[in-house]
Amino acid sequence: MVSYTGEVVPGGEPDTRELTGLTITKVAVDEQMSNNCYLLRCTTTGEQVLVDAAAEPEVLLPLIGSDGLTTVVTTHQHWDHHRALADVVKATGADVVAGEPDADAITSQTGVPVTRRVRHGDRVAVGDASLEVLAVAGHTPGSIVLLYDDPHGHPHLFTGDSLFPGGVGNTFGDEAAFAQLIDEVETRLFQRLPDATWFYPGHGNDSTIGAERPSLAEWRTRGW
Repeated sequence: MVSYTGEVVPGGEPDTRELTGLTITKVAVDEQMSNNCYLLRCTTTGEQVLVDAAAEPEVLLPLIGSDGLTTVVTTHQHWDHHRALADVVKATGADVVAGEPDADAITSQTGVPVTRRVRHGDRVAVGDASLEVLAVAGHTPGSIVLLYDDPHGHPHLFTGDSLFPGGVGNTFGDEAAFAQLIDEVETRLFQRLPDATWFYPGHGNDSTIGAERPSLAEWRTRGW
């Protein structure tokens, strides 16, 4: 069995990671934006949750398959992370979860009602598994990160556009938004989670908290 790398490209094959309680399938969509979408499946119940219906329902729906989808989580309101939301929800009837401060914008842009507005500390079930919602504002007011604290291994973190290998998300020159984002990434992610925590961003390759931790002060100094 080929080990998981998280290195995927639009038009290419998905990459799947098998944990004891959760299966994580990563796929990239849209050649221009190269968004990552993550299908999470409970190994006990078979229930599935999609993180970011970013684009290309013709890719996402076959990946979801006949077992259906209980929930779609949209990590934040930016257009490139929810272009397939309407089609996926229409096909599956899945609940729609988003951070409360971004929910109205997501509905306005997609026409899809957010059926559950979450805040920091809330939880999203994936069958018998559970994701903790971590609010990490700055990239957008309602950006959320999802933490799966694997009882059989290290934590797994789905960071949307709040954290990438090499830095935090874009705050578009807004110094106050950057200050908020770097503060919340530091306190809610780096101060809490161990180095072995593997994180899965909204674009590009994965990384670990430990690999990025030495650069935090540099990111803060450079201001992006």
